[in-house]
Amino acid sequence: MTDRVLELLRTRPDLAELAAFPFGFDVSRAYHVEAVHLASGASLEPIAGDDTGGTYFLCGGTAVLHASSEGDAVLIADSVGEALEMLVRLPEWCENLSADLDEQDLLAAIRAADDEAREEFAPELDAQRAALISGLELPDRPLVELLALSESAARRTEPDYVLLNSHDLCAYRLDEAFRQPLRDIVLGPGRDVLERMRVGDLGAREEVAADPVLRAGVLRAAQYDRRDGDLPLLRLLLRLLLECEEAERTEWFEERRLAAVLVAAHGQDQDAPLLRSATAGQVTEGAGAVEWARAEEVRWHGRDKDAESEFTWIELARRQGRVEHARVALLRMLDDTGPDGDRLRKLSRALERIGDHAQAARAQFNLLALQDTAGDRASEAYVLARLERLKGDLAAAGRALERARAALGAEDGGTPDGSASLWHRRGLGRLVTEQHLELTLAAAEAGDTELARDAMAHGRRLLDAVDKGSAEALKGLSTRAKRAVT
Repeated sequence: MTDRVLELLRTRPDLAELAAFPFGFDVSRAYHVEAVHLASGASLEPIAGDDTGGTYFLCGGTAVLHASSEGDAVLIADSVGEALEMLVRLPEWCENLSADLDEQDLLAAIRAADDEAREEFAPELDAQRAALISGLELPDRPLVELLALSESAARRTEPDYVLLNSHDLCAYRLDEAFRQPLRDIVLGPGRDVLERMRVGDLGAREEVAADPVLRAGVLRAAQYDRRDGDLPLLRLLLRLLLECEEAERTEWFEERRLAAVLVAAHGQDQDAPLLRSATAGQVTEGAGAVEWARAEEVRWHGRDKDAESEFTWIELARRQGRVEHARVALLRMLDDTGPDGDRLRKLSRALERIGDHAQAARAQFNLLALQDTAGDRASEAYVLARLERLKGDLAAAGRALERARAALGAEDGGTPDGSASLWHRRGLGRLVTEQHLELTLAAAEAGDTELARDAMAHGRRLLDAVDKGSAEALKGLSTRAKRAVT
């Protein structure tokens, strides 16, 4: 359904001319300086341009996003009508408007700015504003309300309206004032339930017992907001974690360790049996518990949430189902990451876990460029091939596998530095071979016969080179790939 105000501007040249000048919303310039899309995958339509090279976009058919020509983007309104109301009544030449101002102060600030605009470029400003408001039937709401709507929209830019350059996949910038730290978002539910538990809410205890993700949030909230009376709650959390059937998974192990630290810090002898079980015998009595807890605090579980790894909050966001929040945090981190191999590897794996194979491939491509040995290049090239295939760029997957073969020396029998020698007897050989077969299937399904045959030819040679166990494990996949090519 077309927005009413947008339809008026597209069908009424007189109104369109007023919107374009002096208010900078030109529907005749509905294009952007580069190809862009939303990280969330929602629809994006350029609907107007401003007089500085920026563009207004319609997102998801309703909300309005403004992107500058210099790489900034912010949500400005929930509809085109609301956006025009802001542009007309809070025009861009009115600087330093603040939510701290009351209605009279806002009126005075806008009148002063309007006086300058009349002198410099818009002598008919009053008549133009009145005609556009009347023609578009814009409401006459208080300025404080309109400014509040504008700031509310800006704070909702993340996570659903983050704009990406479609070529390099980098995100447009957003003023820090409109960004909420991810840790505050993911800690919110845990903080609320922790407060309920502190006042004896039995329902809160039942929720924590039934929900391992909520339990993780409560535990983190307790880590950064410690109270003398929390020991019974911490004991409950630790017992629940010890009873958890999935305690061997990494996140549960780390949470169990953290819960043990928080209990041990109280130094109660009666907790010794519980701590002995939680720490595999490292803690056996109250006095030693305090010393152990202090040492663990130094290593892992401090009280400064600002010092915590951003990956902690990203993983908690993913577990909470806040995939877009996790994605945006990872994209911002990736954009700010230079030649740091460890960080790029973590970003690549985390992006793959949330299903963003395109961004994971971007991180992986940069990681591959940093590898010094043939073995490391082959290993990271294999991962890049998998990510490129999963994102749908089969040609790029083929190029990545070519780099993996070159690093392994699979074409000429050896590698210059020897770091990938005997690759055919190791797991890497099986993985690289598997990717050739998977690419064969994907290329055949996509109708790329040449790529399918090329990948299969290399796959056959690799199958002949890997050990018998790997070849046997890949037999079913190999058969399907051969049939696909045939």
